[in-house]
Amino acid sequence: MGKKQALLENKSTYNSDLLPTKPDARTWKFGHFFTIWIGSVHNIPSYVTIGGFFAIGLSIWQVFFIITISSILLAIMMVLNGHAGTKYGIPFSILLSKSYGTKGAIVPGVMRGVIAAIMWFGLQTYAGSFALSILIGEFWPDYLSLGGNWSFFGLNLSSLLSFLLFWIINVFFIYTGMDSLGKLTKLVTPLVFVVFGGMSVWTINLAGGISPILNYSAKGVEGNSFLIFLACVSAILATWVAQILSVSDVTRFSSSNRDQSIGQISGLIITYLLFSVVSITIIVGSEIAFGVPIWNVLDVVDRFDNKFAIVLSLLTICLSTLSVNIVANIIPAGYQLTSLFPKRLNFKSGALIATIIGIVIMPWKLMENSTSIFAFLNMVGGLLSPVIGVMLIHYFVICKREINIQELYYSGSKAHRSSRVNMPAILATLLAGLFSLLGNFIPFLEPFYSISWFTGILLAILLYLSFFYIGKLLKSGITKRG
Repeated sequence: MGKKQALLENKSTYNSDLLPTKPDARTWKFGHFFTIWIGSVHNIPSYVTIGGFFAIGLSIWQVFFIITISSILLAIMMVLNGHAGTKYGIPFSILLSKSYGTKGAIVPGVMRGVIAAIMWFGLQTYAGSFALSILIGEFWPDYLSLGGNWSFFGLNLSSLLSFLLFWIINVFFIYTGMDSLGKLTKLVTPLVFVVFGGMSVWTINLAGGISPILNYSAKGVEGNSFLIFLACVSAILATWVAQILSVSDVTRFSSSNRDQSIGQISGLIITYLLFSVVSITIIVGSEIAFGVPIWNVLDVVDRFDNKFAIVLSLLTICLSTLSVNIVANIIPAGYQLTSLFPKRLNFKSGALIATIIGIVIMPWKLMENSTSIFAFLNMVGGLLSPVIGVMLIHYFVICKREINIQELYYSGSKAHRSSRVNMPAILATLLAGLFSLLGNFIPFLEPFYSISWFTGILLAILLYLSFFYIGKLLKSGITKRG
């Protein structure tokens, strides 16, 4: 392994941060992967999504079943797309070039690693800073009114200071390495179980016990119940498109495929089981107790009358937001920018640039118009889900889990030069992505748009296999005639 690594370092045109992870750096075990995605599950957007399920008339058992099925599918996708990262130690940007070609990977890579990651980084940083402002206000009440009517593009002074402070904390983890991230996720785990479990118990007591919640009468849904079920599962999984794509950025540090597989499967399913109980009891219990369902966990915290509980809850929300921001946004953006500019950037400088752009886009302004934000995110999600299908089918079916690392990194190899654009992969992605989004404009295709996560992946798989083998047959015919 040492000789191969040295050869890659001498001949590779890539930055050293993109080279396969060295054996002594593969330190992540079961515990790291069990805890890493907890922040991605327990956050404000997740609770709002579940609240939307109840709003359309689903029962508690339907919602529970949807969450459970989603967690199982998610865990499977994470493990499958993380396999190459564990086996070869390569990041997402390099794995992507194997599927799409070194030049062809630029478009999906930029969409996931730059546009989506930076967009989400800004939004998550702003969401975390909002909780941070409330936390600081618990100890310094005058903090929330600092600066009076002064504002920076619509952001008052205390909100701006909280945003910058939370941004600095995010940047800190860029320079402390993956070990510090592992410690953070392990710290967040017990806090999430205690705090969100406590919220659930508190709401159950307010509702008069568990029986009123279990006897909650849903208003019922209109339309095809099976399609609605798939649409709800798709809605949950669509928020994970980016993490599924770039999971190799973290599995490349795994000590074994067993650790990442069992860790992610058990971690995601158990965390989602807790999330289902907590979200259902909070939303339904609050509706029983107050007459209005509470979808935002910060509103739940606001009703607490114990300062210790308030502080612990806000601190946990801040840490879980920080955890998901680093894993799902900063790391992919840093590696992707490094891949685009290997001679000018390394991971740390690329990640820093990404976080700076996260300030420049002024996410608080973007959140003033929720329609444009979610239209943009739906567009990116609809175009990215086909990438998952292409990557999985290329690695498991076309390559049969075998990758020639030397050819992948060494630009002088014949295979490297001949695979700059994998046209079947590009065409399958564009056509599947376009079809997934057409339902937003053509009523007849709306059902496919409502389940765009499934539509994009399955259609991309079918199209890619078709284009790949048709191309192979055409090349074979041309060779025989020649």
